[in-house]
Order: sequence, then structure tokens, then C-alpha cells
Amino acid sequence: MKEGPDITRIAQLIGDPARANMLCALMSGKALTATELANEAGVTLQTTSGHLAKMVDGGLVASRKQGRHKYYQLLDDDVAHLLENLMSVAAQKGHLRAQTGPKDPELRHARVCYDHLAGDLGTKLYSALIKTGHLKEIGDQTEITGTGVSFFEENGFELEALHNSRRQLCRQCLDWSERRTHLAGTLGASILRHIYEKKWAKRDDNSRVVRFSKRGEAAFMAVFEIEL
Repeated sequence: MKEGPDITRIAQLIGDPARANMLCALMSGKALTATELANEAGVTLQTTSGHLAKMVDGGLVASRKQGRHKYYQLLDDDVAHLLENLMSVAAQKGHLRAQTGPKDPELRHARVCYDHLAGDLGTKLYSALIKTGHLKEIGDQTEITGTGVSFFEENGFELEALHNSRRQLCRQCLDWSERRTHLAGTLGASILRHIYEKKWAKRDDNSRVVRFSKRGEAAFMAVFEIEL
């Protein structure tokens, strides 16, 4: 018997089409009910319940009860990071969905990846933070610099609280549509919250789209020194 981690169970859980659709729906960062996930997967509620039980047991999904309803969400950002990387590999290898919708260009422009900004604006943000010296890459790791600490604190970010989190402060996440890196981790999540608080953009209620206003996108690009 081979030693080390056994990837087969995780692969089997993700590899089922219905479960894959549910996991992709949960990449929105929202907690969804079994009924909502059944609609996403195109299967019956009974079948969905069975799939969810397997994913909870397998450590991909967490459940919580609130009132009369039970909600499901991705267990943690490690699961989200895995799914985004799988999406990127699938896109690179040409494994794309046959049907496209009117929101596809918007998804590619700016979207939620679990709890941080992805898409064209997400990768441009990461590149700008590297270029301005606020972040630096060390191999496949990304760290905040001294100038980065000053920049974020001057713009109202509470870095001490972010450092104290059990999650990684800065994390590289390979963007499936841009095939370049965007910023995950607690800093990436905090930047997305900052975007909402500044009212530069808002979440689309029915998708992962992050919709910037013209003024909001201009302000976002100015603050983070993103080049057109």
C-alpha cells in the first residue's frame, strides 16, 4: 500500500457532475439550501441530500441550521482554492461548458472567488500590488512588504486583525478565466469587503458577478494604481 495522502476520495467527490455543479455554486461564498443546490445541479432534492451528506463527510462542505432551514457552504478557503485551480486547469485544457450566457463577459471581468476578487480586475489588482512593491513574490508565496503595510493601513485596513487570523494573509490563486494570479487569503477577502464598503461595486444577487459602477471602477483603479 502506498504511503501519503489519498487523493482518490476527494477526486471522486468532486468528479461527479452534480456534485461539481453544487461546489461551483458554493464558490459564490454564499450559504445555500439543499433546494437551491438541487436547482444548480439539476437533480432531485433527495439525490442532492445524498450528495451533500457525502461532501460533508468528505470534508468539502459544512452545514449549519438556522431556523427551519439547513444551509451549506464550502468548508474553508483551502477547498475554494482547490476548486479555482481545477477550473483554471480545465480552461487551459479546453474543457469548457458548451453553453455560454450573457453574464459570461461580466464573470470574466470581475467576480467573487469564494470571498475575494477574481477575473480581469482581480488579476490586474494583484499585478499592480506587485508592481508598486506593496506585495512581493517569493517562489510560489506572496508576502506583504513594509511599504505595503503602510499603504493598506493608510487606506483603513486593520492588518493586525488580519495577521491574527488562522488563515494565510496573502495567498496566490490561479484565475480560471485570466490564467494569471489573483489575490486570496485574508488580505484578498478584506480588499473585496473594502470595495463593497466604498460602494465601488456590488454583488449580483443571482451570480458570482461583481458589478462595478463606472465611477467605482475608476476609483478602485486609482487607489490601487492599476494601469488601464
